[in-house]
Amino acid sequence: MMVTVDARGLACPLPVIMAKKAIETQDRITILVDNAMAVENIRRLAVKTACGFAATERVDGFWEIALTRTGPPEDTPAGGPAAAGADFPVCDVEGKKNAEHLVVVLSDNRMGRGDDILGDLLIRGFIHTLLQLQPPPARIVCYNAGVKLALADSSVLDDLRDLEKSGTEILICGTCADFFGVTDRVSVGHISNMYDIVEILAGAGRVVRP
Repeated sequence: MMVTVDARGLACPLPVIMAKKAIETQDRITILVDNAMAVENIRRLAVKTACGFAATERVDGFWEIALTRTGPPEDTPAGGPAAAGADFPVCDVEGKKNAEHLVVVLSDNRMGRGDDILGDLLIRGFIHTLLQLQPPPARIVCYNAGVKLALADSSVLDDLRDLEKSGTEILICGTCADFFGVTDRVSVGHISNMYDIVEILAGAGRVVRP
């Protein structure tokens, strides 16, 4: 049975995440997207997951993409589990030990400099994509304006809670939360201190700072 995934109106990385989940359980799917970036991301996913790829641009401003399973993913032995798409980091057997000690540092509530609206969009996409890592990050450290991501009104609160449920420890800099006057609004993770933060960063297998 053909499965159709409607990803129109969704920002990166949601279309490729939805396509990846669907093709893991189906031999053939159709994905509807409305921007060229999503088309390219799904094309890369097709290469990584050994799928045939065909994209048709429709007159009403969207693309219809067909993915058809043709073989095992390029990084996975036949019969093994499906590999992640090209837009998701994949840990090989030798790298799993370090992956289990991955620490993500969030020092701002936006990603990069330039435009605040874009920065907010990017940080939401980054944190949502962390949910696709297997295993998930061992810890997330929030300091400076990064503590605002853990507040009750944060746009990424649900994703951070899901990461915590998956085993990721989330540490919030107490000095920073106190400075911004938001300690009582922290809704995920736990308040920590600079000693613990330094100790965690010093012992990390890898540290990622978006």
